[in-house]
Amino acid sequence: MTLLDIIAMLFALSALFGYINHRILRLPHTIGLVVIALVASLSLIVIDWFVPGFEVDDTVRGAIASIDFHATLMEGMLSVLLFAGAVHIDLSELAAKKWAIGTLATVGVITSTFLIGGAVWLIAGLLGQAIPFIWALVFGALISPTDPVAVLGILKTVRVPKPLEAKIAGESLFNDGVGVVVFSILVAIAVGSGHGDGSIGVAEVAQLFAVEALGGALLGIVSGYIAYLAMRGIDEHNLEVLITLALVTASYAFALHFHLSGPIAVVVSGIFIGNHGARFAMSENTRQHVFQFWELLDEMLNSVLFLLIGLEVLVVGLSPEFIPLMLLAIPVVLLSRYTAVAVPISLLSVRQEFTRGAITLLTWGGLRGGISVALALSLPDVAFKPAILSMTYAVVVFSIIVQGLTMKPLVRVMKRKNEEDLEEAEE
Repeated sequence: MTLLDIIAMLFALSALFGYINHRILRLPHTIGLVVIALVASLSLIVIDWFVPGFEVDDTVRGAIASIDFHATLMEGMLSVLLFAGAVHIDLSELAAKKWAIGTLATVGVITSTFLIGGAVWLIAGLLGQAIPFIWALVFGALISPTDPVAVLGILKTVRVPKPLEAKIAGESLFNDGVGVVVFSILVAIAVGSGHGDGSIGVAEVAQLFAVEALGGALLGIVSGYIAYLAMRGIDEHNLEVLITLALVTASYAFALHFHLSGPIAVVVSGIFIGNHGARFAMSENTRQHVFQFWELLDEMLNSVLFLLIGLEVLVVGLSPEFIPLMLLAIPVVLLSRYTAVAVPISLLSVRQEFTRGAITLLTWGGLRGGISVALALSLPDVAFKPAILSMTYAVVVFSIIVQGLTMKPLVRVMKRKNEEDLEEAEE
């Protein structure tokens, strides 16, 4: 298939499935796309089982396989989606919750990685599908970060208290960058040492982490400031939209080329432009055009991404032998997420007040999405890749559909409990 064929297919299916969801299912847009695409994919597999002569599954599978999901997301769409989310973040809210967000995005991700890795290593061994500890940690690293695209998409449909919304959104924007760095380090250890017997030292790991994460943040500040200076000297909304687009693509490409964290770079530059830039470098007319442009781009690429997540089941090729592992991976990830959230929040609550139910909402609202699938697909062809892919896909689909659809009722319950507590206190 040509590039034009692929683009045409993705936008056509996004529009068709979106229309079906809007008229019939009436689910949140992105969740509806995943559900319909997943049902369509599974239907094709079933048809191919019962009527193998049609070869429909093979034809569609070939078309989807021609799309490099990892490259499409990690080297293309992700930069735009992260910037589009970051540009709407209120810096004052972010700064007020900086310790909670920073702790969850770093300590939380690393803690979750080891909890999930250890549990999966143990469970896989008990099921007779042994996964070396280092590869179990790789799975922990790729599934631990909450997906900012999925999380921000859900926050558009759910009214969460502002302080808690800042924590959820801020954490999701930063922890994927940290998660990708941790994932890269663990894969390097696993591949470099066969089964991970330690070919990379602690000092090298620390240096790699510092260079990627801190280097990415510095790049975001510098590139954002350059764009800000350019925008401050003009008042032409079309050109200023183009400057922001150039900022995103150029800084992300630079980060990839010099092995810095591209996600962290575009998040930092997005927050800078969305706050300082919008306030001091844009007229009201420019602000409106810039924000509308990124909102539209966000909606379009979100639709394509969630469509692809639903269709990727044809490429992942889930095997029945991994079903027990897939089902057990879901509670393991949730319990590890709960622990990784509860411990730092409990420690920070000594000095800082948190919304009641914050741990529950941060745990259940920590959706996984396309980034986890993309990282799993990028793994080298080792014997453990099919098991890791199957677990990843199961967790992501459960996260988007089940957690995504139940977030609104959960928020309502938490709000009602808070109101009842206030009434009791007043009495």
